[in-house]
Amino acid sequence: MQKISQKSIHKYLRHDKKFPHVWCPGCSNGIVLGAVIRAIAELDLKKDNIAMVSGIGCSSRMPVYADFNTLHSLHGRAIAYATGVKMYKPEMDVVVITGDGDATAIGGNHFIHAARRNIDLTVILINNYIYGMTGGQYSPTTPHGDKATTTPYGNIDPTFDICKLAIGAGATFVARTSAYHAVETQSFIKQAFKHKGFSLVEIISACPVIYGRLNKKGDAPTMMKQMKDDVIPIKQYEKLSPEQRVNKQTRGIFINDTEKMEYTLAYQELIDSLKVPKGDSNE
Repeated sequence: MQKISQKSIHKYLRHDKKFPHVWCPGCSNGIVLGAVIRAIAELDLKKDNIAMVSGIGCSSRMPVYADFNTLHSLHGRAIAYATGVKMYKPEMDVVVITGDGDATAIGGNHFIHAARRNIDLTVILINNYIYGMTGGQYSPTTPHGDKATTTPYGNIDPTFDICKLAIGAGATFVARTSAYHAVETQSFIKQAFKHKGFSLVEIISACPVIYGRLNKKGDAPTMMKQMKDDVIPIKQYEKLSPEQRVNKQTRGIFINDTEKMEYTLAYQELIDSLKVPKGDSNE
């Protein structure tokens, strides 16, 4: 992996405007921000050609600190706004920063249909199993039996497997890792940016102040160790017995399809096909 200087990373941050950040001690969002910035620096992408879009939530504060074209939109609507940006300016690198609640609850339909269309968005979904900023409510990924402010006696809902949802909907690049695996996170984000089509990188993250406290998961280092132990490579997971797989999650690249046409290209082909050739006008 190419070594990136501190100076090159510094240029992508609004370092003199919004720091120190608003995230709680032990939150994984800072790790993810660092991975995003380093991936962009490695690819040497131009700041003016990047649009970073978010909705509402802890992770959705990230565009405040990144010195790109940024858009902090409505709850659950980040992918809809990002789709509009990409359709109007298909040459731009459009990245969505979202959370498990923002993307798969109120924003679920936008998530599904952007994946179905295979529109060239890089969706970085930070999954901390809870609505961290808006009150600690349970989300579609809160594990069965775990507590939230709206499930004080334990969550009885089945949970989404976000990566399977994305693959089923038609996404062409789908990966999962954890904030503990920071170098891998950076690598997956870099590959997602390079992929032409709908790309999802799900990052399992720690919320020690709300989710961790409600469920007695321990402090931030303890939760990081749990990610190290429980978010494991696909091949390692496949070797485990059903009993050993309990509470384990797979990490890796699940799909990287380069054959399916990207949506803005298909749209441009349609436009071109409808143009009247010179000399064929009835005027």
